[in-house]
Amino acid sequence: MYLQAFLFAGLVCLICQIILDNTKLTPGHITSGVTVLGALLSFLGIYDKIVAWAGAGATALISNFGHMLYSAGLAGYEESGILGLFSNLLCSSGIAIVSVVIFSFVFTLIFKAKD
Repeated sequence: MYLQAFLFAGLVCLICQIILDNTKLTPGHITSGVTVLGALLSFLGIYDKIVAWAGAGATALISNFGHMLYSAGLAGYEESGILGLFSNLLCSSGIAIVSVVIFSFVFTLIFKAKD
């Protein structure tokens, strides 16, 4: 399982690095694209199969954020209609958003950015 997680996450990172090095896309473009790709794969029913195969290698990537947003939105829509789509979206992904903000703040206190 560790090898599968490493291979999947490494392959995604390799592809993103190749795109970053050979195009004029910024890291923000690539991050957004991978997030949208995760949501698209979730829509097609593929991302759950990837998570089952790669485990933490698929859930630790930014593509999982797109998968999580899509899954939460769909569950909210099925439960409460169009308003549930928006209300459930942030309830399910809120912990990930808050974690990113807190960890980013802590790391800025520890490390100094290069100019």
